[in-house]
Amino acid sequence: MIISVASGKGGTGKTTVATNLALSIGKAQFIDCDVEEPNANIFLKAKIKEHEDVSVSIPEMDKEKCDYCGKCSEFCVYNALAVVPSDVLVFPELCHSCGGCELVCPKDAVSWNERIIGRLEHGQVEDIDFYHGLLNVGEMQAVPVIKALKRKVDKSKNVIIDVPPGTSCPVIESISGSDYCILVTEPTPFGLHDLKLAVEVTRHLNIPFGVIINRDGIGDRKVERYCKNENIPVLLKIPERRKIAHLYSKGIILASEVYEWHEMFGLVFNRIQEEVKA
Repeated sequence: MIISVASGKGGTGKTTVATNLALSIGKAQFIDCDVEEPNANIFLKAKIKEHEDVSVSIPEMDKEKCDYCGKCSEFCVYNALAVVPSDVLVFPELCHSCGGCELVCPKDAVSWNERIIGRLEHGQVEDIDFYHGLLNVGEMQAVPVIKALKRKVDKSKNVIIDVPPGTSCPVIESISGSDYCILVTEPTPFGLHDLKLAVEVTRHLNIPFGVIINRDGIGDRKVERYCKNENIPVLLKIPERRKIAHLYSKGIILASEVYEWHEMFGLVFNRIQEEVKA
């Protein structure tokens, strides 16, 4: 089963939930898709043994064939190409490698070069198979790195996917294909606002989901009322406790230190299994 852990905003405890869940169920695969700022391995401490570059295809124009007709730049909705009287300018950071410029070129002047935009790292910690992606500094497109990570999914195992925050393209790419999505929120006005956005995205993708409320007790009960009115299951409430924050600050997974939480996250996993089977 593939379980993605997402949130409408950053800082809600998404990685906390994902790492605790992985540790509690054991024999799992963990994939950190937050490629712009991956931090799950601060807690899991997997020993990285393998590296793999991620590249994208960027067009190159053959100036002997090109007659600068401008059809390629007219086609490109990402503005990655600009045609001037004696040259075609390519802006690699904007290119989405869709191949459209090659299709519309009447002179067959388009070829392709590979450009490295990030890398994947693979390691192991106890019985958890760990992957994360790292987008190169200055790159804008996280989706190609996330797609490369998703190709590493081992369907013979339970897979936990740590999703980037927000509701943008990297989030959609990360949670697509999941059997279940956990939405992590906090009981504040900002938490509720962004939870609603995340709920809309998850419903649009037709993925079953439930909510975990982190730092329960710091705000109000509007998140719980919203979930009740929308028939969204609240899987778990993690209270605001100094000890939990202290362990987090030390990079220690709660379930590894307090067996009660190991059991509670195991029960969350069992409940998800039952909901998916139903």
